[in-house]
Amino acid sequence: MIDAYEDPGTPDARGGWWYLWWLVRCQAGRCALGAVIASTWMVLLAATPYLMAKAIDEGLEPGDFGALTGWSAVLFVVGSFNAWLSIMRHRTMTRVRMDANFRTVKVVVGHAVRLGAALSRRAGAGEVVTIGVGDVQTIAQALTVVGPGVGAVIAYLTIAGLLVSVSPLIAAVVLLGIPAIVVLVGPLLTRLQGTETEYRERQGVLTARIADLASGLRVLNGLGGKGLVADAFHRDSQHLRAQGYRVGAVTSWVQSLGVGLPTVFLSVVTWLAARLVAQGDITVGELVSVYGYVAVLVGPVAFWVECGYMLSRGVVAARRVVRFLRLEPMEDAGTRPAPAEPSVLHDPESDVKVRPGRLTALASAHPADAATVIDRLGRYTPSRTTWGEVPLDEIPLKEIRARILVADHEADVFADTLRNVIDSAGDTLRGSGLYQFAAPPRGATSHNEPADAMRQPEAPLEAHISRALHAAVADDIVQALPDGLDSQIDAQARNLSGGQRQRVRLARALAADPEILLATEPTSALDAHTEARVADRLRAARDGRTTLVATTSPLVLDHMDTVLYLVDGKVAATGTHRQLLDTTPGYRRLVARDTDSEEAVR
Repeated sequence: MIDAYEDPGTPDARGGWWYLWWLVRCQAGRCALGAVIASTWMVLLAATPYLMAKAIDEGLEPGDFGALTGWSAVLFVVGSFNAWLSIMRHRTMTRVRMDANFRTVKVVVGHAVRLGAALSRRAGAGEVVTIGVGDVQTIAQALTVVGPGVGAVIAYLTIAGLLVSVSPLIAAVVLLGIPAIVVLVGPLLTRLQGTETEYRERQGVLTARIADLASGLRVLNGLGGKGLVADAFHRDSQHLRAQGYRVGAVTSWVQSLGVGLPTVFLSVVTWLAARLVAQGDITVGELVSVYGYVAVLVGPVAFWVECGYMLSRGVVAARRVVRFLRLEPMEDAGTRPAPAEPSVLHDPESDVKVRPGRLTALASAHPADAATVIDRLGRYTPSRTTWGEVPLDEIPLKEIRARILVADHEADVFADTLRNVIDSAGDTLRGSGLYQFAAPPRGATSHNEPADAMRQPEAPLEAHISRALHAAVADDIVQALPDGLDSQIDAQARNLSGGQRQRVRLARALAADPEILLATEPTSALDAHTEARVADRLRAARDGRTTLVATTSPLVLDHMDTVLYLVDGKVAATGTHRQLLDTTPGYRRLVARDTDSEEAVR
């Protein structure tokens, strides 16, 4: 079975059936073993009525106690061996199922990592959650049909051969009747695929809305829109429930026919065999064997129906996985090197120019406009942005990620110790050779000369993290946690408050110490006192380093070298915070609300 570090291989993304077949090929030996064990197990099930018929005809009916004892002993040995085979079959198919589960998880997670920042733009959160919660299990369960499915075919052919030796008429009825049962259930399986697909789509949409609600609940409460959104969610959930009932209706018919039709068929064959006994065409022992054979056939037929049901659901789930695997990561066709010296980062669409070694602010009445500009500057969306004289799209993405860091105020936080959470971005950037591109401190003669100990690769890790925490005013977070830097942080830092989460994200960005830092609303969740301290320390920490901060907080804007005022996504005015307050009425109105509230508190 695949382990945690094994390469899962390259999945076949041509379609749902191809993906399921790829999972089988990845563990062909185990699947073949499961098929052999299942086939032997089912054939030996058919041997039971044969041995019973021999015991009756050669032992019980003529009164030969020795023959009866011998055949009974053989029956006991075969039954015991078959019980052991059943255990081994179950263990083997469990390993097949678990391998398919883990392999699919690794493939999906690996592709999500390759998509990187393009993931949220290519797929919704609900779709990814639905794949992880439901589709992976459904696909894994579908693969368990490999063993019983092959075994059912072998058992069917074996029993058909045994029935021919008893009565060609009964054999013909069985050979024609069993496929007819499968054909009757077939249309229901096709319908199941359609209803299951629609259900999965609705489920993904609803899951995405749950995530949106969870992340924006405070905003909805503040705007009074909680009830409206709750009503819409209630309607959608009712539609999903109705679709679930439709899936359940088809499923119930499939399962009931899978058990009911073979049972009815068994009664018909038994009646036919009884008439042949009455006419003297077959013996009583052969009647018992016919009944046993057909009773055993109920298992393979039920397996076929169950296999069809699980494969129908499995291929629907596999199609969703394949659709996710077909998503393309951000295009990276860059071949030109980035500027060796610190250079201007320019977005022609907004006319935003981020000058090297300076602290620049981006102020906009619409936060989405500022975030869009930062996405273009960080090359998270296609644009005509240039770095120096080089178009950003022509620079290899790896080099851009090594030197330009976009720090979003809602960036993901993975579960780990606080130490590893804060240093996670730093590990990546330090390993990419970032420090040879460090911007010069003010007054330095070479841009390779570090401005302070925080930028020296050889600085102790504790000091490196400590400085980042201090700059983000996050020292108190470490002190409040039971194990300090070794305290465990939950996924998305749910065990921290909103302000603490934001400061941890800022500390992580500062610990990475990138050549260019593009930060989106890094202080939006902080109180005025903490925000003022962060603004002051941010300037000291990034002094001489290229930094762009999207914010409308006057406490932060007042510490910036340059403020770019955006109107409708374009630069309308440039200057210091105080210059813009005096000369630009729109800018003054934008930040006056914060200023007024600050004065009111005083």
